[in-house]
Amino acid sequence: MDKRAIVERLLAAKEASGKTYDELAEALQLCNVYVAQLFRLQAQLKPETEKKLVQLVPGLTEDLLKAMRACPVRSYDPAILQEPHVYRMTEVCAHYGAAILDIIHEQFGDGIMSAIDFKITIEKIKGAQGEDRVLMTWNGKFLPHIEQTK
Repeated sequence: MDKRAIVERLLAAKEASGKTYDELAEALQLCNVYVAQLFRLQAQLKPETEKKLVQLVPGLTEDLLKAMRACPVRSYDPAILQEPHVYRMTEVCAHYGAAILDIIHEQFGDGIMSAIDFKITIEKIKGAQGEDRVLMTWNGKFLPHIEQTK
């Protein structure tokens, strides 16, 4: 079975559980985006999390759990970049990227933010005018570039 078919089954099991990603994340003590990654086979299900997850999402069959346990191939369908929300996030990175880089260099020095030792959460908050706003928190470990010595 291909990845897309497995993900469809995983998402159906999650939907059947009646639980949101936030509810699952709270129960599992994980970030909500990480939980969503588990259901999209973009993160590896760890044994301690699996025990709790099968109680929360009863529709997870052994074949689905086996797929979730495997080391993921972290890839994406290039068409996702055309989805309006994903496109806007790409636009934000492109538009603000140089300024973000300047501030990171100013505060940390020469290096990058890890995408491996990284957490991302999404919250719904109210703005100053009472409007719904999306709060994304990106939390990545700083990795300094090293001087390459022999």
